[in-house]
Amino acid sequence: MLTLQQIKANPAEVISRLAVKGFDGKEAINEVLALDERRRQLQLDNDNKAAELNRIAASIGALMKEGKRDEAEVAKTRVAGLKDAQKEIAQQLAETEQQQHELLITIPNMPCAMVPEGTSAADNVVEKTGGPMPDLSEDALPHWELAKKYKLIDFDLGVKITGAGFPVYTGKGARLQRALVQFFLDRANEAGYLEIEPPYVVNEASAYGTGQLPDKEGQMYHCEVDNLYLIPTAEVPVTNIYRDVILSEDELPKKNCAYSACFRREAGSYGKDVRGLNRLHQFDKVEIVRIEKPENSYAALEEMKDHVQGLLDTLGLPWHILRLCGGDMSFTSAITFDFEVWSGAQKRWLEVSSVSNFETYQANRLKCRYRGADKKTRLCHTLNGSALALPRIMAALLENNQTPQGIIVPECLRRYTGFDIID
Repeated sequence: MLTLQQIKANPAEVISRLAVKGFDGKEAINEVLALDERRRQLQLDNDNKAAELNRIAASIGALMKEGKRDEAEVAKTRVAGLKDAQKEIAQQLAETEQQQHELLITIPNMPCAMVPEGTSAADNVVEKTGGPMPDLSEDALPHWELAKKYKLIDFDLGVKITGAGFPVYTGKGARLQRALVQFFLDRANEAGYLEIEPPYVVNEASAYGTGQLPDKEGQMYHCEVDNLYLIPTAEVPVTNIYRDVILSEDELPKKNCAYSACFRREAGSYGKDVRGLNRLHQFDKVEIVRIEKPENSYAALEEMKDHVQGLLDTLGLPWHILRLCGGDMSFTSAITFDFEVWSGAQKRWLEVSSVSNFETYQANRLKCRYRGADKKTRLCHTLNGSALALPRIMAALLENNQTPQGIIVPECLRRYTGFDIID
């Protein structure tokens, strides 16, 4: 969440930047400031009463020694009254701080200056394009037909076992899926990311720390009996490694990667865009996470983008990078770049990665800090990115590499699959 220091430093600038996300923050920001002023007044009143209490309490002994018992009793009564007043102030302070906190978590992160204005995906900016476009025949099959033809993925069996959006990978489809996971992990390891194998369920504090809670859209699967949540991405458990942690400056940056299954309800998703692997409730993904000093986080963001681009280039997929406009960004992000690959048979772009810098927004919720050489503690910057999400990568690989002889496996995956072609 935004810090009070950010808001108080320049409220007008905060309101202006929030407007880029389509969030009218004037009322909320003004209320936060009003609550902060009330908190400060209450604290000042409490401090004044504490000083008076100490002064009077110190005088009681002297009054008793001087035989001024009546005056001492009056002083004792005043002390008791001040203590009662302090209790009332403490309660009001706690209520005010709670109101302020509850208001702050409803305010999204400010987009950074590089974020373009816009209200929807149509306003996103294409930053860069690369990779060879496939030359397919007019009768090229979409990936769900290819999956059926070559017995790679059984969507109907997934419906039988669980429901729509839970496919079953079989045979070479399962091996190709596993090959992609290992390839992504190996490349992350080469780039200096420490691999983590995280839990697939998290507690409420973890979901809150990275901004999944409050879950306004109801996209998380909730295990109500135990009050645990299935993770929508490995970002959640991995970033929470650093919750309530003070790192030393020389420990930064922290670079982690993790493979996990991901679970999303995808409430409200209907139509052609959910066909086959396009949108699932359960899918596999390799995530990269970085904890950085603020002055280094945007250089780290560029490194992460280069890492994802390198994966797509090695796979031989056509891609482009989108700089998301304010209206298409997540609640918690300061800036996000989406990578999309071209799906040759569907003739459409499919999102396969989001790389984001959250600046201090998550770190403030997580209390993720570092101690500098001056011994002062400061909030870290957190970043994460998909490197990569598998379903749409699989869809593009199957569609773009289909030939009359079968589906050609990219060379970089063959040492993992053990086969060059799916026929």
